[in-house]
Amino acid sequence: MNDTIKLLLNHRSIRSYLDKPLTEEQVLTIVQSAQAAATSSYVQAYTIIGIKNQQKKDKLAELAGNQAYVAKNGHFLVFCLDLHRLEMAAAIENAMPESIEEALNSTEMFMIGLIDTALAAQNAAIAAESLGLGICYIGGLRNQLKAVSELLQIPERVIPLFGLSIGYPANFSDQKPRLPISSVYNENGYNQDQEQLADQLHAYNQVISRYYTERTQGARSDRWTEAMTKLLQNPKRLYMKQFLMDNKIPLD
Repeated sequence: MNDTIKLLLNHRSIRSYLDKPLTEEQVLTIVQSAQAAATSSYVQAYTIIGIKNQQKKDKLAELAGNQAYVAKNGHFLVFCLDLHRLEMAAAIENAMPESIEEALNSTEMFMIGLIDTALAAQNAAIAAESLGLGICYIGGLRNQLKAVSELLQIPERVIPLFGLSIGYPANFSDQKPRLPISSVYNENGYNQDQEQLADQLHAYNQVISRYYTERTQGARSDRWTEAMTKLLQNPKRLYMKQFLMDNKIPLD
């Protein structure tokens, strides 16, 4: 055990912040930490947009489903998958357009961008928490990506994937129990013992149900498998494939 591991194990989403903006030095440190993350083939296929303008924050909060902590925080970052920069790099080198198009349109390049962006964001989150700040990822930006892109003047081949609210915690939420290690860590191959896997989920259901019961004084007692089933029964953002195609990411 060390301070870094303690920090990681203490993570929880913070959705209420003091009215205190981050300093320029703090923002710079967080972004530099994001850039230090691993990146596939040195591609660095992401752009981070910091939102200071309160009107834009308010609009993003609305677009994300009226989440107050998108508007009220110390700083708000939008993490974007960015293949536009690669297209510019190829243009500078006068590369053959056919081969460049094939690469930019590939599912592999899309996955590289997703992974690069996620790794950078997690570095930013850890850096922020190490400074005594709280964070919350905002996937709700994907509710209305066209409107988000227009608001932030985002070009083609750039996709805003999620936001990250950062700030001084006004209060600390409880930590949600994670799946048991035996459910997520297998050695030498995937555990295909369905009975064992089911037993693990039944045990986890009891942990989660007890967590919600205590947290809500009995108003809620969801099981994890119940919550996930409800999630799957209500598909979200089915416009996404068309949005990607419209933004020159056809996933060939």
